[in-house]
Amino acid sequence: MNKTGLTMCAMMLPLALTGCGDKASDEKIIEKPEVKVVDGMLTPEVLESFGRVSEVTPSPDGSKIIFTLTYEDIEENKGNAEVYSMDADGKNMKRLTKTAKSENNIRWFADGGKIAYLGFDKDTEAYQIYSMNADGSGSKRLSSVKNGIECFEISPDEQHVVYASPIDAFNKDSALFEGLPKTTGRVVDDLMYKHWDQWVTQIPHPFVALFSADGVKDETDIMAGEPFECPMRPFGGAESFAWAPDGKSLVYVSRKLTGKEYAFSTNSNLYQYDLASKQTVNLTEGEQGYNTDPKFSPDGKQLAWLSMATPKYESDKKRLMVMDMASKSKRDLTENWDYWPEQIAWAKNGASIWFTGYYQGTEPVFTIDVNTCAIDTIAAGQYDYASVTPVADNAAIAMRHSMREPNEIYLITKGEPEAKPLTEINKELLSQLKLGDVRKVMVPTTDGKQMTCWEILPPDFDPNKKYPAILYCQGGPQQAVSQFWSYRWNFMIMAAHGYIVIAPNRRGLPGFGTEWNRQISGDYGGQNMQDYFAATDYIKAQPYVDADHVGAIGASYGGFSVYWLAGHNDGRFAALIAHAGIFNIESQYLETEEMWFADFDLGGPYWDASNAVAQKTYANSPHKFVNNWTAPMLVTVGELDYRILASQGMMAFNAAKMHGLEAEMVVFPDENHWILKPQNAILWQRCFFRFLDKYLKNPSPKTAE
Repeated sequence: MNKTGLTMCAMMLPLALTGCGDKASDEKIIEKPEVKVVDGMLTPEVLESFGRVSEVTPSPDGSKIIFTLTYEDIEENKGNAEVYSMDADGKNMKRLTKTAKSENNIRWFADGGKIAYLGFDKDTEAYQIYSMNADGSGSKRLSSVKNGIECFEISPDEQHVVYASPIDAFNKDSALFEGLPKTTGRVVDDLMYKHWDQWVTQIPHPFVALFSADGVKDETDIMAGEPFECPMRPFGGAESFAWAPDGKSLVYVSRKLTGKEYAFSTNSNLYQYDLASKQTVNLTEGEQGYNTDPKFSPDGKQLAWLSMATPKYESDKKRLMVMDMASKSKRDLTENWDYWPEQIAWAKNGASIWFTGYYQGTEPVFTIDVNTCAIDTIAAGQYDYASVTPVADNAAIAMRHSMREPNEIYLITKGEPEAKPLTEINKELLSQLKLGDVRKVMVPTTDGKQMTCWEILPPDFDPNKKYPAILYCQGGPQQAVSQFWSYRWNFMIMAAHGYIVIAPNRRGLPGFGTEWNRQISGDYGGQNMQDYFAATDYIKAQPYVDADHVGAIGASYGGFSVYWLAGHNDGRFAALIAHAGIFNIESQYLETEEMWFADFDLGGPYWDASNAVAQKTYANSPHKFVNNWTAPMLVTVGELDYRILASQGMMAFNAAKMHGLEAEMVVFPDENHWILKPQNAILWQRCFFRFLDKYLKNPSPKTAE
């Protein structure tokens, strides 16, 4: 469930956006929306109107920056990403594309004279590689791949390109369907037959082809005959490929397992493919956990990547590994650092590696010396940084966001106390809004530790008034409560509606060391729930909080938390909202698709009576405590969610109604684990606040005594 090591670009673009291209179309071109802000109020409609910055890519000489900017159209019920460019200092911003569908996977080539990207081609009805001049002129389709292209990387010598394209999944009984063109039946004989929000009928394979400004041709499937994915589903993208600087070989990521072995394993490896010999070598043989994000050093003599040591544990500490490509010897650069990197990039001189990583509730930028392993903090503050790309030995371009503002592009310079903003895409809209303050508070836990919590206050906060409050329960279960900006679980819109939010970094979250992060595994319903109680009791004790009107909300593991708290809360909560939450752990163990997670984190199968850890987990399943439920509940689910099936939420809703509680449920037939379509997102927010307002707001506001 924790996918922090995978790129958000790869995660979001195929799901939230439509295809793209440069041909004439009758479709409406989505532009920056006109939005009316009334009395500084952040509404669901305003939230959907922010510009979404992504894919920040400096030119080879560092003089230019390209990026994608997405706006959503509520009426059209979709978003559209366009390509923009600007000078390295943020000046002379220019829109390079104007199409009815989205561009993505933007890459410079021809010494910065041209840009390659993925666009939608109407002839093949699929994504293809396009090119255009650096000024946006001369758009040209370069590929014509039958099944389309999902992502790509151009070799440093620009002679080749590696791209991912779906192929039909290996079917051992194709003759079974002969003469039955209208049958809808699927024959399943092994696990991992569905993943995230799709039935596995196709899998991506890596192809290497000749590349030039004239086109892409002579492709070779470098995993031909292998029934494995590359990139790995569901979120893998171009970060799965790394070209050697000489262009003679490339490294790719794959988990070369199928069926039950695939469903129960995180064992992905790095494979080096030699173009001349067409031979493949496993570089990480023997490593049993995830190995991802390969990056060659500028001279090609070393390879860096992120690695997890523990099998099945998808939230294990990420080690920053470096391999000497001549001797194949490996070193763990972060062996003596109890935190871990999320995104890595080599410095221009190859002497250090830049990276971001969760640290005490935020995501700063660090560098690590490749020889001495000394780590320096380059940029920090009450922000999260992302997508760091060095442009000089002492400088990098990054995106930055916080709970108060979405992504913008910044220049980070070593020794400079503040990062320099290069874009202000959302400044005008933000200036019209009344935003709540965010403050960091330390809350004592029941076992004598100090827990970092974020307290978010309503705009125009008056300490002499009493406000309803919300406990935010994080998902993952091991995803950070840092300075993230969300278009669903957005703390600013909650504050704008008059709620105080407490967002604790309870046990099981990264950024506070290995012990804190791992404690939750095998302890569902244990210390992390006591941490939630500690945060709740803290916020209820504040003189400006209406202690009788506190709610709990959360999604995924956060939804599980809400269901569990419902049966153990001793009257703490007056309303509960759970999205895509686990209600029956025994069912979850068998229903989910990535079974390594359930097997590791739950402790094993529920039928193993001798497994004390597993039996403790299942004994704490929320469905066993429905008799203690007292608070009204809102349940929301997506029917395309194969991570936590919609039936989990439906069971919880049915239980609440049968138990005699006031309960509502919102079902989205066309959404997965996330609510992505603009109109669905707005409906979700409207239902969210209608429900909270009904049960947490008094007819007459209280005044603090």
